[in-house]
Amino acid sequence: MNMKLGGGLLVLILAFAVCFAGCTGSEAPADQGQDAGGSDNVPTYIVGVDSAYPPYAYMEKDGTITGLDVESIQWIAEKKGFKVEIKGMDWDGIIPALQQGKIDMVYSGMTITPERLEKVNFSVPYLTINQSFAVHDDSGLTMDDIMAGKAVIGAQRGTTGAYWVEQNLIEKGIIPKENLKYFDSFPIAVTALNNRQVDATIYDKPPHMNSIQGLPLHIVGEIYTGENYGVAIRKEDNKLLATVNEGLGELMASPTWEELLKKYEML
Repeated sequence: MNMKLGGGLLVLILAFAVCFAGCTGSEAPADQGQDAGGSDNVPTYIVGVDSAYPPYAYMEKDGTITGLDVESIQWIAEKKGFKVEIKGMDWDGIIPALQQGKIDMVYSGMTITPERLEKVNFSVPYLTINQSFAVHDDSGLTMDDIMAGKAVIGAQRGTTGAYWVEQNLIEKGIIPKENLKYFDSFPIAVTALNNRQVDATIYDKPPHMNSIQGLPLHIVGEIYTGENYGVAIRKEDNKLLATVNEGLGELMASPTWEELLKKYEML
């Protein structure tokens, strides 16, 4: 969920982040999670997710949260010797919750951006995605129409889809600011599109496709933003960052990674 980041800048930022992650210095050890985990002293880390963000994180009928990102961090936790507690949260408050110590990481399809890097550190990237627009099946809107400012657009508050519209359509005077409608969750935006309260929605392509399944809605076009997803961790938790980076490397080098991508229809 994020703004496009220039390739060269991203490489430099990520290189710095990875190098910095190895500097454990005087930071708190990685076994100081939210919960010491009992007599075996296995740390437990609280992982913040947007639980209405399939295929990365979503809630089952029994109330448990699963998804690509959830299964990924559970695999990493098992391999690296810690436990995780998955906590669903509102997206626009998830970084403040991390900074305030209410959670220990955000592993929920979060795009790495310069703005977020000012507040938190990020792991190495694990996925690259683009933004997309969806319209109603009965609509004659095209991508050219949307780019020309002929649509009222719905977006989840705090996402890079919303930022993209703000920077590329509103700030350039293509649409008035009132033509971007903010929603607290993306399912609400999809409902608004289905009810024709907005003309189009913008969102990361994989969850966008997932969200409109079974509805008279379709993806009308894609914006090649090349966004890199990473795990967000507090700036002072460098040992935890290094551990997560190691775990991500092991996961992406294992057969499990391809199995997960196939399971969640990312291939």
